[in-house]
Amino acid sequence: MANIKSQIKRNRQNERRRLRNKAVRSEMRTRTKTAVVAAETGAEHAPEALRAAVKRIDKAAAQGVIHKNQAANRKSRLMRRIAKLA
Repeated sequence: MANIKSQIKRNRQNERRRLRNKAVRSEMRTRTKTAVVAAETGAEHAPEALRAAVKRIDKAAAQGVIHKNQAANRKSRLMRRIAKLA
């Protein structure tokens, strides 16, 4: 355990950020999975699910949870996957 005041504060900040990043990442994966399942089943809400997934990926990149190139790769892979199903 750190006994330097600034390091104790830094540890608290890192923990808060880690939990926030974890939540954002989880939400992004959930939306992506939902979009793929909707496309596979041919549900009428599939385009909205895809839009929500892309929005979550963009938001994660904007917040710095993932890199912008990683976001582009994820969106590209998702689009290709859904286009193959359609």
